[in-house]
Amino acid sequence: MTRHLPLHPHVPTQELAHRSRQAPTPVEARRWQLLALLADELTVKHAARLVGLNYDYARRVVHRYNREGSTALRDRRCEARAPGARPLLSAEQQQELAAAIQGPAPGGGLWTGPDVARWIAEKTGRAQVRPQRGHDYLKRLGMSPQRPRPRHADADPAAQEAFKKTRVAKLT
Repeated sequence: MTRHLPLHPHVPTQELAHRSRQAPTPVEARRWQLLALLADELTVKHAARLVGLNYDYARRVVHRYNREGSTALRDRRCEARAPGARPLLSAEQQQELAAAIQGPAPGGGLWTGPDVARWIAEKTGRAQVRPQRGHDYLKRLGMSPQRPRPRHADADPAAQEAFKKTRVAKLT
């Protein structure tokens, strides 16, 4: 025999279904819907099956709601995430980098991710900055890779042109 779990009246019964429709995330909506079904005298097992939750998880949701109230139903996954890492460069240093990449790269030529990474390491006093971070800062400043795609050493330009001409003729 399956039991009905009692719900503490933290929220009026009529309000439960309304809150499931107004929930900001699908996780919270499903939890409110579970409580609305339980308020309509369904068993936890049946209500959990209807909303697509595991039975044990549904029982935990109900127990937490009874203990803590409506705040227990919010989606805590977003709160559990660690804050983002500090940026390598301050706003002033980013402006300085933007000005620096307008000129030639230290070794001549175009700025690359490793060049920017070395520049960042010098400015911040870090022992090493990975080349990917340099590329990230280039992208952040609106730059894009400016190197042409490599060509195969054994490529035959005449054969490529002949292929293009025959390909265009077949398409038309």
